[in-house]
Amino acid sequence: MAAALVKGQNAGLVSGEVVLSVRGGVAADLSALLVTDAGKVRSDADFVFFNQPQAPGVRLDGTGLEVSLSDVPGEIAQIRAVVTVAAQGDTFGKAAAPVALVADRAGNVLHEYVIDGLADESVVIALELYRRGQEWKVRAVGQGYAGGFADLVTDHGVSVADEPEVVAEVRTVPGEAALSFEKRQKLDMRKREVAKVLIDKSAFGTRARVVLVIDKTGSMQKMYNVGTVHRVVERMVPVATQLDDDGTLEAYLYALTYAKLPDITVASAEQWAKTHLHLKGTHAGIDYDAIGGRNDELPIMRAIIDTLTEPTLVLFFTDGGFAKKREIAALMREAAHLPAFWQFIGLGKANFGVLRTLDELDGRIVDNAGFFALDDIDKVDDAELYRLLLSEFPDWLRAARTAGIVGS
Repeated sequence: MAAALVKGQNAGLVSGEVVLSVRGGVAADLSALLVTDAGKVRSDADFVFFNQPQAPGVRLDGTGLEVSLSDVPGEIAQIRAVVTVAAQGDTFGKAAAPVALVADRAGNVLHEYVIDGLADESVVIALELYRRGQEWKVRAVGQGYAGGFADLVTDHGVSVADEPEVVAEVRTVPGEAALSFEKRQKLDMRKREVAKVLIDKSAFGTRARVVLVIDKTGSMQKMYNVGTVHRVVERMVPVATQLDDDGTLEAYLYALTYAKLPDITVASAEQWAKTHLHLKGTHAGIDYDAIGGRNDELPIMRAIIDTLTEPTLVLFFTDGGFAKKREIAALMREAAHLPAFWQFIGLGKANFGVLRTLDELDGRIVDNAGFFALDDIDKVDDAELYRLLLSEFPDWLRAARTAGIVGS
């Protein structure tokens, strides 16, 4: 049974491998400062946050801060777990008190601390792991920082540069508050990976419609059955939160023909996948058998082309079989005059035909398409996936502006 801590109380750690996390309260981000006896980091490398998720002995992932105490350098006297509200203008006092947890790697909660008494604070040091001789202990801190996140990390010796601005400006969209803390945490980590790519490409703050197209041909059956396609949808939602005006993702399934599905929102994504990702039968009023079991990309591509009036990113997932090479090439030349970038993603080991030659396709006013293939998308981490998805879109947008295809 977990031992409850109160502010200022400490306890010994019986495990050298622990996970620090926070549940409940407002949507918040977790970070860590590894400090010496002087209360300062040795360098910026001792600051663990979304853009730098690892330091010696400490790693940030979707479940919290994983700490291997035996790997923490001897110069480090304390590890301070910091919680920062995710949305600009929020404070901890706007919701129930968050609860800080210390668990072992098996998920057994060893200590918990209700961080009560918070009001206008937007950043708080929740817990502190510290050395006492040869042992490690945990202390419930619960100390708010009136000056905010930038002041906190600066006071600990971190050179913040522009990173706090990046943290503050990652977009929050309607529906996030309805998610569980764990789901908000995973979403937030993914949003920040998306934002990092856009920042690196000088495209942060860009607004574009985001359209998701998913292959539902018979050869995709295994990927539907094992949930690969469901996880693809979940990982595309953060892209829409950072690009689309209202954070929604437009969705289509295609085979010989296509079906326009309801838009995907942050709050509805999990239920949406259960309701709408099928290969056969009738579900939610949609006849999936009528869409067909073999692929013809021309009808769905033409349908999207007919809707293009604003900058659009099309995320097109397929396991290949693009047989009408001449017709597809002609359509892409036509589409190059319209405000859309087509990012094709190949799933599995397959013959992707014309998609592999899109970068060399002549007769286009701008390069309006990209392609990459992944043998197993579940083995590609979020940072790499979003880099692949978004690295060409900003270049297209700049070229499209120069060509007068989209406004400046």
